Amino acid sequence: MNATLRIALRALSKNMMRAGLTILGVVIGIAAVTAMVSVGMSATALVQGEFANLGTNVIVVIPGNGQRRGGVRSQVMTLKPSDAKAIEAECPSILAATPVVLTSAPAIYQNNNWTARETFGVDEAFPIVRNWQLRIGNFFSDRDVVSGNKVCVIGQTVVKNLFQTSNPLGKIIRVKNIPFEVVGVLESKGVNMVGEDQDDVLVMPYTTVRKRLQATGFDTVNVILASARSSTLMKAAELEIHSLLLDRHAIGPNEPADFEVANTTEIANVFSIITGTMTMLLAAIAGVSLLVGGVGIMNIMLVSVTERTREIGIRMAVGARPRDILMQFLVESVVLSMIGGVIGIALGIGASVGLTLTINTLSAGRPWPIIISYMTAIGALLFSALVGIGFGYYPAWRASRLDPIDALRYE
Repeated sequence: MNATLRIALRALSKNMMRAGLTILGVVIGIAAVTAMVSVGMSATALVQGEFANLGTNVIVVIPGNGQRRGGVRSQVMTLKPSDAKAIEAECPSILAATPVVLTSAPAIYQNNNWTARETFGVDEAFPIVRNWQLRIGNFFSDRDVVSGNKVCVIGQTVVKNLFQTSNPLGKIIRVKNIPFEVVGVLESKGVNMVGEDQDDVLVMPYTTVRKRLQATGFDTVNVILASARSSTLMKAAELEIHSLLLDRHAIGPNEPADFEVANTTEIANVFSIITGTMTMLLAAIAGVSLLVGGVGIMNIMLVSVTERTREIGIRMAVGARPRDILMQFLVESVVLSMIGGVIGIALGIGASVGLTLTINTLSAGRPWPIIISYMTAIGALLFSALVGIGFGYYPAWRASRLDPIDALRYE
């Protein structure tokens, strides 16, 4: 076998230019498949990471416009804080739930003024639902929520713009001229995939937002966020919430619900399926060039058989068997495709890293993770070997079937 390999390498080295052009299709095919799959995996990981940042197994409940009694379409806020408490207490699959009241107002500390991208009120379960740890300090308690205390927790961007390098804990900021004590600072989450700063956030008890900032007597909330106990209980939790709220809102069997329940895990899975399907489609298109490369190998091996007919006759005359000739040309074909595969993998890895870095440079959103699909690269290499065997077998078989006397007479 070693002798056959040496003969194959010697034969290929006699015409390096032709060998290089022969494997070009294989190189392009392997590189394209490796790069497309790797970039697709990066996109899938980015989407999954974005939804993971929303929290742990989060289910979102939003008010809906329902056709209610009397045929009147309602467009009022239909969710209440008590709904969130009921979801947490009466739904076995739910770990925690929090109401969310949205607002917007500038925060002032000494001479610094900053309006957070997100200012909202929640209850003490917010860090559990959103799986958001605190860097320093503590989150406000249920006593702060019940009493409507003037306390707040802020994100890293708010810290930088209001306090620069000083410690914000215990400091007083003013929101709509109302003093709030900073009791905690959230861990950084960075920007999301569309470039929005998730750390530009100001969080307060929802009761304080309603009474102090909005000065309203309405006992409604914009959204309810709930966290399932595990990812496997997401569907059960969604059904439990839906059933509970139908009962609490006294909605009959033939009446539309005045709320909507969204499962973020299912949404994330849909996005992952879409990105995965697109990745496979692009990889399949790129894989066509592998077949083109295989045809090129077959053509060049047929030319090689014709050019080396006399050499084949001499080898047979000195005792080479047909299977030896078959093996020689088959090894040459496989060596060609394997060399193309190795070069293609190297180019594919480089291209996937380069594409990811380019996307991160041009995009203002969360950086795409660099993921190299080594299993795809190995699979592509094995496929290139199969291409060499598949497309090299006919020329090798044809060489092995030559008549020694006719081959020796060939000019």
